[in-house]
Amino acid sequence: MQNTFQVQGMTCGHCERAVTQAVQQLDAQAKVAIDRAQGKVVVESSQPADKIAAAIAAEGYQVQ
Repeated sequence: MQNTFQVQGMTCGHCERAVTQAVQQLDAQAKVAIDRAQGKVVVESSQPADKIAAAIAAEGYQVQ
């Protein structure tokens, strides 16, 4: 299942890695594509969207 999230606060490559690792801790097979300029994170995963959003938020980013 593919979900798209608007994520605020990503400003650098470290931020992208933090978001990617947070998602992959939930689902090691997850595919994560990040467009930092637009604040968009596209995740292909079997995990529910609310769990993915919570994992990203736990890293300190605002998820809409």
